[in-house]
Amino acid sequence: MNQKRAIVSVIGKDQVGIIAKVTTLLSDQNVNILDISQTILQDFFTMMMLVDVTNFENLEELREQLADLGESLGLTINIQLEEIFQAMHRV
Repeated sequence: MNQKRAIVSVIGKDQVGIIAKVTTLLSDQNVNILDISQTILQDFFTMMMLVDVTNFENLEELREQLADLGESLGLTINIQLEEIFQAMHRV
């Protein structure tokens, strides 16, 4: 079975605990983080993660959980399959 990967993006005002809360949610759902990049631009926090979602038939429940977490923290958190992300950002 081929590995199915997705991109998680997190954007918003920097605050304590963003990485911990997002990665805890992913860990609780048994989602492995394959790669992670984060930076702070002035007061803005941005993070991109490549995650393994091979065991998920549908990302909708995980998408809702991430969106709810984002809302509670005042952040925008999105997840989309890697091939969709690549198609949308092809130059």
